[in-house]
Amino acid sequence: MKMSSRAQRWTCLALSLLMSACNKPAPPDAYGNFEAREVVVSAEATGQLKWFTPVEGVKLASGAIVGGVDTTQLDLERAQTVAQRSATEARVTAAGGQVGVYEAQLEVARRTLERTRRLFDQKAATAQQLDQADREYRTLVAQIAAAQAQRQSVVKEVVASTARVAQIHDRINKSRIANPEAGTVLATYAKAGEMIQPGQPLYRIANLDTLILRAYVAEKQLAAVKLGQVVQVHVDQGDGTLLTLPGVVSWVASKAEFTPTPVQTRDERTDLVYAVKVNVVNRNGALKIGMPADMDLTAAPRKT
Repeated sequence: MKMSSRAQRWTCLALSLLMSACNKPAPPDAYGNFEAREVVVSAEATGQLKWFTPVEGVKLASGAIVGGVDTTQLDLERAQTVAQRSATEARVTAAGGQVGVYEAQLEVARRTLERTRRLFDQKAATAQQLDQADREYRTLVAQIAAAQAQRQSVVKEVVASTARVAQIHDRINKSRIANPEAGTVLATYAKAGEMIQPGQPLYRIANLDTLILRAYVAEKQLAAVKLGQVVQVHVDQGDGTLLTLPGVVSWVASKAEFTPTPVQTRDERTDLVYAVKVNVVNRNGALKIGMPADMDLTAAPRKT
């Protein structure tokens, strides 16, 4: 039986739609945005910021000295404290010398007391002479104890002065602003010449060599996500093509949450999902913080 022209047209249209549906790319397994582990570097000292080099977009090495707070007063205070410690150490030496003198006199007084006691026993010395020798001996014992106590007190002053010098030295070290880790400066919050306080943010830095894709998977997909798993991350390059990069799952949330507003359609925002973090090497700096991306849980290229 010969098919009518209208039926032929409908048949062709149906076949065309079926072939189009078969060739349609599979939807991604998850959507998300890139983020970085950012560090806000804050001041540890009070004073005028004498110099400050961080500039947005500039890479800094770990441990690099990027700024300094005026340390004039601290330098003067340290010099004064060091001089006071030296004077106190001299007092320790003097106190030790005085103890030595008293100990030498005590030995003489001890022998005198013993001799006087023997003479008294032989009726060759009076009780008054014995009392005088005993009094001199006991006085020197008390003087030695007092001198030793004074020496210990002065020694403690030296220890306190040493601790004070160390504290000032630590404050001077903290006046130098050291970059905590290698990365790129994202923002600066201070300028040279400003007065700063401890805890005041100075700049924000992040390592952009590897970015983190925070994506969200449905509960039914959770069993397919494993730590260390290699996945495929896709980023729209703006010209209709996708940049595909491998990623490694580094974290999986242990608690479900509602789908974030920017990620899914309005109807799906009430669905419960689990957040995952995927580390992606930022080749040639193509990835930016906040850039949207999607991912496939399989390491194989997406089928089209």
